[in-house]
Amino acid sequence: SKYADHLPLYRQAQIYARQGINLDRSTLADWVGKAAFLLRPVHERLFERLKASDKLFADETTAPVLDPGRGRTKTGQLFAYARDDRPWGGMNLPGVAYLYAPDRKAEQPIRHLQGFVGTLQVDGYAGYKALAERNAVSLAFCWSHVRRRFYELAQSGPAPIATEALARIAQLYRIESEIRGRSADERRAVRQERSRPVINALEPWLRQQLTLISQKTKLAEAIRYALSRWQGLTRFLDNGTIEIDSNVVERAIRPIALNRKNALFAGSDGGAEHWATIASLIETCKLNGVEPHTYLADVIARIVAGHPQSQIDDLLPWAYRPMPLKAVA
Repeated sequence: SKYADHLPLYRQAQIYARQGINLDRSTLADWVGKAAFLLRPVHERLFERLKASDKLFADETTAPVLDPGRGRTKTGQLFAYARDDRPWGGMNLPGVAYLYAPDRKAEQPIRHLQGFVGTLQVDGYAGYKALAERNAVSLAFCWSHVRRRFYELAQSGPAPIATEALARIAQLYRIESEIRGRSADERRAVRQERSRPVINALEPWLRQQLTLISQKTKLAEAIRYALSRWQGLTRFLDNGTIEIDSNVVERAIRPIALNRKNALFAGSDGGAEHWATIASLIETCKLNGVEPHTYLADVIARIVAGHPQSQIDDLLPWAYRPMPLKAVA
C-alpha cells in the first residue's frame, strides 16, 4: 500500500476477497477514517491522563505525508509522549500517545504539553529546551544518546578517548541494571553512593580531553554534546523515578518507524492524525497486555451504542487490562 493509513486495509481486503467479497481499498480506508474519528475522544483522554503524570518521555519521528497538487510528499512529524513507571515500581500504568504535527518547530511540543508540570526525559532536540524555558518543565537528558556518539567513533577505528568514555558510561549502566525494579528511594540511595562518584570524575575528565584534541573533530562534538547537557544528564542521580535514558519512548516509537518502511506516506494530514490516534491506542494496549483488535472492536461498538462521555475512562486501554493487573493497580 502507498498510504500509511491503508496498510492494514490491504490485508483486510485480501481476507474479504478469499470469502468472495470484493471491497475497494478506498471503502476500507473510509471505514478506518470513520473509526479513527470515533476514537479521537479516547485518544485525547489518553493523552490528558498521561499529561497529569509527574514524568513523561518524549521523542519524535518523521511522518511523510502526501502533499496534494505538488506531486510529492511533505515531511510531517509524529511526536510520542510515553509513561512507564514499572522500572521503579510506580503505580501509574504504562501508556503512549502519538500526536501528528506538520513540522518539528518548538511550538509543537510547547502546544502539546500545555499544562504539563514535571520532568520530561528527552534526547538533545533543541525544541524541548524552548519548552523548559516557557513551561515549568525540568529536562532529563539521555545517556544512551551520549554513549551512541562515542560508540560510533570507537567502531570506526582506534579511538582511546572514546573507548575510555564508553567504559566509564558502562559503569553507570551496570549499576542501573542492578537496581532495576527497586523502589525510587532505593534507586536514589544507590545512585548517590555508586553512580555519583563516576559522574563526578567523568565531567572533569571530559573537559580535560577536550583541551587536548582539535575542536573540529567528531570526538570534540561528542564531548561538547555531553557537557552542554550535563545538568539534565545528571538529574537522574537525585530522583529515583527518573531513568538514565529515554529508551522507553524510543521503544514506543519503533513501531512507527517500522511501519514507515512498509507504507511510503500517509495520504493526507488527516490520515496522519488517524494514524496517530489508532497507533496510540494499539501501542498502549500492547504495553498493558491487552489484545488490540478485541479492544478496538469493543470500544468502537460501545461508542456507536452511545457510551456516555462522562465515563470515557472506561474506554481507555487500562480499563481492559487482565484482572491480576487491575488488582495490583
